[in-house]
Amino acid sequence: MMMLQQWQKIDNITWDNFENAIKNDEIESTNEEPLKIGETEIVGKFNQKGADNHNGVKMFTVDYKPDVAGERLMELLKDSQVKWKFARQRIWLIMLMQWVFPLLLLVAFFYFMFARNLRSGAGGMLMSFGRSRHRLQDKDKVKVTFDDVAGVEEAKEEVAEIIEFLRNPKRFQRLGGRIPRGVLLVGPPGCGKTLLAKAIAGQADVPFFSISGSDFVEMFVGVGASRVRDLFKQAKENSPCIIFLDEVDAIGRKRGAGYAGGGHDEREQTLNAILVEMDGFDTNDQVIVIAATNRGDILDHALTRPGRFDRQIFVPLPDLKGRVDILKVHAKKIKLGPDANMERLARGTPMFSGADLAAIINEAALAATMANKDCVEMADLEEARDKVRWGRARKSRVIDQNEREITAYHEAGHTLVQSMLKEADPLHKVSIIPRGPMGGATFALPEKDRTIFTKRYCMALLQVCFAGRIAEEMFCDDISSGAQSDIHQATKIARQMILTWGMS
Repeated sequence: MMMLQQWQKIDNITWDNFENAIKNDEIESTNEEPLKIGETEIVGKFNQKGADNHNGVKMFTVDYKPDVAGERLMELLKDSQVKWKFARQRIWLIMLMQWVFPLLLLVAFFYFMFARNLRSGAGGMLMSFGRSRHRLQDKDKVKVTFDDVAGVEEAKEEVAEIIEFLRNPKRFQRLGGRIPRGVLLVGPPGCGKTLLAKAIAGQADVPFFSISGSDFVEMFVGVGASRVRDLFKQAKENSPCIIFLDEVDAIGRKRGAGYAGGGHDEREQTLNAILVEMDGFDTNDQVIVIAATNRGDILDHALTRPGRFDRQIFVPLPDLKGRVDILKVHAKKIKLGPDANMERLARGTPMFSGADLAAIINEAALAATMANKDCVEMADLEEARDKVRWGRARKSRVIDQNEREITAYHEAGHTLVQSMLKEADPLHKVSIIPRGPMGGATFALPEKDRTIFTKRYCMALLQVCFAGRIAEEMFCDDISSGAQSDIHQATKIARQMILTWGMS
């Protein structure tokens, strides 16, 4: 469209009105302002007569197609006194609108995507595959302290000097001492290794970089090593800080074995990059690398040698006192009833991890809420313990009367022998309500955690295991498959007594 003055009102008329205007001499045209004929549009001006016939509008436009009305237009203009000329077309403007603007938009889009990719700290796009996928928690956001960690007192004592180094590094450098650059936390799942690492960062008031071992490995070769270099580069820029590598066994296994792809594997390149970066620390870098694993025995020896992960801290399952402390920490978040006894609950949860104990408290709170109680009672805690260990009680299961009697006699045999043997753990309760795969269960309540097992205690366990089968044979005139788990447990104990402990 040709450029027009925007303040003038323009009327778009039909071709018939345009013909009538020419025939009736209603168009004003001079040599200075002739009728302008474009490729698809005609622009002109009415004289006073034409303006009166068109509501006072002076300017007009007409849409036309040259291949259809071109000859007719020339005939009209030839027979009239109208001055006209072909309008000069702005081809460059049309090309600009059709080609240059879309091209500029495309360039701007790619520039925006590239700039955002450069600013992003984590991967997900092609150019950022080599960037670390860590999660950074600033020191202001790390709220976990040693008060939130219970049951691992020895582990907390071992990491206390690391916290002091991060707080006051000059104290250790005064005599030329060197703090361990890497700390390896080894222990069963759910024992608080990750929580302990966060507590170290929170206690030392430093940034906390956390990443899983599997986040280093991708389908592209060299990505893991690149992410390792990027992680350590950012850590040095934010020192003093802590790097936490969770499940480090995903990339730290012994080289040359244990991988499906053979000796030369992408994980080995990632491990080599970690070894090089930990060797490259200066004495004033103030970056502590903490790694956690459940399988410390399969780690590469180059990773655990002095100078790298030279301090290994075992985080075991909590003992009785540790379980009490853990339960009290988690119980602060709920409203307990007056009969809630954390020590009794801890006695009934041997070999439970910190995560299991946290699940017990949470399940008890949910159960009390569903029952519309005002607080969490001891019955809720014990039911939650049984649910976490053996599964939910299947009270709706329809049980045949004969099967119910067999189960009752079976559990009564366990109960009688458990209560009569002084070497066995004290009896807690017995139930014939099915839980998980079990038709019933007899629960003992140990008075203490055992680190060694005497022969008399092991024999008492064997007697309790077989008491259910013997009761079935004596009072039911038959035996059942309900003793399957008892026989399995008794066989395991007897095998250890003879082959491992030499009690034959």
